Order: sequence, then structure tokens, then C-alpha cells
Amino acid sequence: MLGIDDRDDQDIDDMLDFGDHVDDAIFSQILEMDESEEERDFSAPLVLNFFEQASETFDKMQSALLGHFLKGSSATLGFNKIRDSCQVIQQYGHMLTVDGTPEHDTQVCLKKIAEALTTVKADTAELEKIMKQFFGQPE
Repeated sequence: MLGIDDRDDQDIDDMLDFGDHVDDAIFSQILEMDESEEERDFSAPLVLNFFEQASETFDKMQSALLGHFLKGSSATLGFNKIRDSCQVIQQYGHMLTVDGTPEHDTQVCLKKIAEALTTVKADTAELEKIMKQFFGQPE
């Protein structure tokens, strides 16, 4: 016969079907911290905040990699405006200002990256048109 604690564990185990994405034992412990299964006032914010943080981190990582890759290529070709925007992306992707001082506000970093990304895309498109004209290539 199942005791109350055994039944609660069984209910959680039945609810979990995340395949190999989730360690059921660890996640069950997190769910047990909820006061109510209906409310999930502890686990839901914890899990949902993780995904928000992961998204922001992926954005920063992608931007930092983009900035690093294009900065070198554009500098080699002498494309100063693109290089400078990539430097901004790279710096704020590492949570540093352009002058190298730490920037602890993630939202500020993401805003600066987004602005620089918009600028570098526009500058790249403009320079591409100019270069195609220079090399006699169709636009």
C-alpha cells in the first residue's frame, strides 16, 4: 500500500515525461519545493527565469562570436565602420564597455549590441553596394 509520501512521488513521476532532456530525480526535488501543485509558485518562476536568462546568454554569445569573427575580417580589408561596430558588439558581448570597463547591466549590454548590430548591417549593406559598383558587379 502506498503511503502519502509515496503517492506524491508517484504523481510527480507520472507527470514527468521529458525524456533525456531532464534529470527526473533532480527536477522532482525542485517540484517538491512548491507549496501547491496547482500554483507551482516556486518552480515555475525558477524554470521560466532560467529560459529567459538562457536566451539572453545565447544572444550575447552569438553577438560576441559575430563581433569577433567580422571584426578581424573587416579590419584586414580596411572596412573601418564595420570593424568599429563589431568591436562594440564584441565588447558588450563580454559585458564590457567600448573602453574596456565592466558593464554589469545585462539590459544595457543587450541594447548596445542591438544598436551596433543594426548599424553594422546597414553599414555592410551600404559598403557592399559601393564595392559592387567599384568592381563592376550587378547589385
